[in-house]
Amino acid sequence: MDLTVVAYIVYLLISVALTVWVARTLSRNGKIFLADVLHGNEKLADAVNHLLVVGFYLVNFGFVALYLSQDDAVLDARALFEALSVKLGVVLLVLGVMHLGNVYVLNKIRRRGVMEREQIPPVPPQGWTAPAKGPWAPPAPGAGA
Repeated sequence: MDLTVVAYIVYLLISVALTVWVARTLSRNGKIFLADVLHGNEKLADAVNHLLVVGFYLVNFGFVALYLSQDDAVLDARALFEALSVKLGVVLLVLGVMHLGNVYVLNKIRRRGVMEREQIPPVPPQGWTAPAKGPWAPPAPGAGA
């Protein structure tokens, strides 16, 4: 078998395995984060998590497929390892960038939600209190200044 075909097969096996592993890890550990972002709505968090995983798979598998082609023929074991290291390194970088992009966007949404929650006073106003009397207090209306 031609070593270029071997490189393709190894590249696809490792890339698909890495993508599936990263997606499962992010999905499993991201549920808690999503639940916080979405104010404890577990059903919505699960739905968003599933949609993010599907999008992650589509983008990464699409990239792996597009990046499959090899311009130079792989003639020996050294060239095989060099080609695989470049291709797998780029796939790992793309997976990392996708992960950081997801975390950045979700953190922005989470931060906005936290700021909105902080705007609401913990106890609604109970009534009005008149200002204190004293030399520092403004004169009462109609007191003739």
